[in-house]
Amino acid sequence: MKRKIYQQLLDWKKNRHGEVALLIEGARRIGKSYIVEEFAKREYESYLLIDFNKAPQQVREWFDLYLEDLDTLFLYLTQHYKVRLYPRKSLIIFDEVQLCPRARAAIKFLVADGRYDYIETGSLMSIKKNTQGIVIPSEERTLKMYPMDFEEFLWATGNDMLMDLIRQMFEQKRPMGQAFHRRAMDAFRLYMIVGGMPQVVLKYVETKNFDEVNATKRDILDIYRNDIFNYAGEQADKVANIFDQIPSQLSKHETKFRLSALKPGAKYRDWDDAFFWLKDARVANICYNSTEPNVGLKMNESRTTLKCYLNDTGLLISQAFDERGIVTSEIYQKLLFGKLEANVGMVIENIVAQMLTSAGHNLYFYSKSSEKAEERMEIDFLLLKSKVTSRHNIIPIEVKSGKNYTLSSLNKGMKTYAENLTTPIVLHAADYKQEDGIMYLPLYMTQKIVAQLLRRFHFFRNLAVLN
Repeated sequence: MKRKIYQQLLDWKKNRHGEVALLIEGARRIGKSYIVEEFAKREYESYLLIDFNKAPQQVREWFDLYLEDLDTLFLYLTQHYKVRLYPRKSLIIFDEVQLCPRARAAIKFLVADGRYDYIETGSLMSIKKNTQGIVIPSEERTLKMYPMDFEEFLWATGNDMLMDLIRQMFEQKRPMGQAFHRRAMDAFRLYMIVGGMPQVVLKYVETKNFDEVNATKRDILDIYRNDIFNYAGEQADKVANIFDQIPSQLSKHETKFRLSALKPGAKYRDWDDAFFWLKDARVANICYNSTEPNVGLKMNESRTTLKCYLNDTGLLISQAFDERGIVTSEIYQKLLFGKLEANVGMVIENIVAQMLTSAGHNLYFYSKSSEKAEERMEIDFLLLKSKVTSRHNIIPIEVKSGKNYTLSSLNKGMKTYAENLTTPIVLHAADYKQEDGIMYLPLYMTQKIVAQLLRRFHFFRNLAVLN
């Protein structure tokens, strides 16, 4: 399956010439190993793959014994894996490198040697168990990988041209029109319910059977739960509780995570490590409340008020609508045609969080409680413009799942923080429009379009003023 990260791998090979190793970091089952091996097959004369899930103890020990004798290390590795290596024309892959911290530490010496290129893949890279006793090599560059985005999903399902039309209409600031908007929303809903995990997408492409798609997603959810108990240590019970509670927490009117649902009187300081574990494992996307919507979103971050989204919305659907271990075909059909009566809001908000995360944005929202109705407000997401100016640097985003909605919080926010906020965006199921200084974007324009918006928002700000 075609993945955009492939071009980044090409850029690394062309520009770095083995000066640094590349670490592909991401959640389990997002296709890290597959894309790296495909890259190795196509771009190198030969490659040596060490899968530390399978590597015998003897191979692991070589990284302790022969770092001062790399000729012997390479001799043993090539003999064991029966691969011939060519200086500057071969790639060595450390797959699931977190399972062999000594191999990761060896990158410093291997890169300095300069004979070959190195790519590592892994999950849970910052967990103490996986970094204990080693110095993280400065010769390592991290590239984060996420589930397939909407455009990659379109490629996988044989729809190569739709995103070109979506991009063109956005560039021209024009609505898609009834027929093409309906087609784009149908494709987006399909992406939402299948999700972006490559194994699941492949199952859909091969079978078009939602029962088999759901079974594959259930397998991945089981892997995530098993990882929690295998790797989260003394935090495992807390991490599992949070993981299991994500759908019910998101389904509430206010989607902020409430620890009281886990344990009465619970304090965030006692659960912070558990949230970090889920975030570090890339299983969850954590969105923190920024108490002041200005340039310093992180400086104003409140770690006691947060929202917790699942990394893949297809997995969320299988987790949320699970009845006796299955999600019925009727549920899938209603979601596909936009006819499900309840819980759609959490699914839509989760997929926006997923797309913003994969586009490289840290997640923040704004929430203010008050006894005075005119002061209470909650804005779903806040993004910082790429080009910071003296004012109007924060893009407020509201996500709407239904046809009939109000924008009271957004309007109050624009009035209260007029100097800080720029032209607001509403992501909804309808077509593109601009009205009353607000940009309304269809949900399928979220992914790369938001990245373009961040670069060009000075233009739209001027346009809103002129209107």
